[in-house]
Amino acid sequence: MENLALIDSFSEFKDDKLIDRVTLMAILEDVFRNALKKKYGSDDNFDIIINPDKGDLEIWRNRIVVADGEVEEPNEEISLSAARKIEEDFEIGEDVSEEVKLIDLGRRSILALRQNLISKIHEHDNTNIYKQFKELEGEIYTAEVHHIRHRAIILLDDEGNEIILPKDKQIPSDFFRKGDNVRGIIESVELKGNKPTILMSRANPIFLEKLFEQEIPEVFDGLITVKKVVRIPGEKAKVAVDSYDDRIDPVGACVGMKGSRIHGIVRELGNENIDVINFTNNLQLYITRALSPAKVTSIKINEETKRAEVILRPEEVSKAIGRGGHNIRLAGQLTGYEIDVLREGAEEDVELREFSDEIEGWIIDEFHKIGLDTAKSVLEQDVKDLVKRTDLEEETIQEVVNILKEEFEE
Repeated sequence: MENLALIDSFSEFKDDKLIDRVTLMAILEDVFRNALKKKYGSDDNFDIIINPDKGDLEIWRNRIVVADGEVEEPNEEISLSAARKIEEDFEIGEDVSEEVKLIDLGRRSILALRQNLISKIHEHDNTNIYKQFKELEGEIYTAEVHHIRHRAIILLDDEGNEIILPKDKQIPSDFFRKGDNVRGIIESVELKGNKPTILMSRANPIFLEKLFEQEIPEVFDGLITVKKVVRIPGEKAKVAVDSYDDRIDPVGACVGMKGSRIHGIVRELGNENIDVINFTNNLQLYITRALSPAKVTSIKINEETKRAEVILRPEEVSKAIGRGGHNIRLAGQLTGYEIDVLREGAEEDVELREFSDEIEGWIIDEFHKIGLDTAKSVLEQDVKDLVKRTDLEEETIQEVVNILKEEFEE
């Protein structure tokens, strides 16, 4: 039969797309049956024989022989005289199989058929990519920078699959050039239309957890368990680890001698400061460890409201809060408790809320975000330092300081 370009491309599709023989034959048969339905109204009485390796295709139409002039369904019946032109000894009631040439479908149908075939192949290819990457969600993946857009970096892996690393999924200090290899986790995979959209993230806490698995053998082997990870990408992270083997020091194993083991992870994350702490079910001890490097004097826990009042010596307060309030915020996320920092001698102090008739609530909230919730805690701070740590103007902070001095110190 005619060896059209459509047929020549069978093996090409099979090789390029790595489609197995059974799947390719199913796709081809589906495409041809759709074309037959359009041409003849039904494909029920057609046999399609495909050899995709050799590029062979045969289509046979099966019809029943009826008397001349009694053909009611031309697609299913053939007159006796027409049947005898195929073979002279046909009789009424017998089945006739007649080969349908591709050229009989018409040039326009053949072009549409080829386009449909390409579409089906791509659809199958995209479905496979979607399934492949859906299984990789939450896993570390490496791809190369292909081009850089304003809001995202487009990566390509070794198989030419496109992966998107959005700006908000990057570490703030990240800087990549075309051709650079980038590591991150596959955060999400979605089918938009028929095309899979693959998103990578370097800011997700799971990326740090997976780096621990990849870089620390005891974590990979399950001897050490990463219980929880919280992070402010590029700034600070806290990782709670535990071991069921008392002979293993989980923190020491993760950090390594002079930080040798964790150094590679810190470098990968743009010098993100990583605190590794021992997990414990003792809540007071867990919160104490979470506030490291600050040394806690005492803790009062309210399990109903999920709040903890932590009392520290004045010189420890800034350590507990941390630069930009990062330390106390991450400690709260790690433990699941809202942490209020109080100084020793707080009975002589006054809550900022007591000044709500003179200081607007949103200003008090700004101080509260960085752990300053009493008059003394604000007065002990340098005004210029407060400007850096809050979204408040220097003039506003100075007004608050003046109010507190007048009302509190008198």
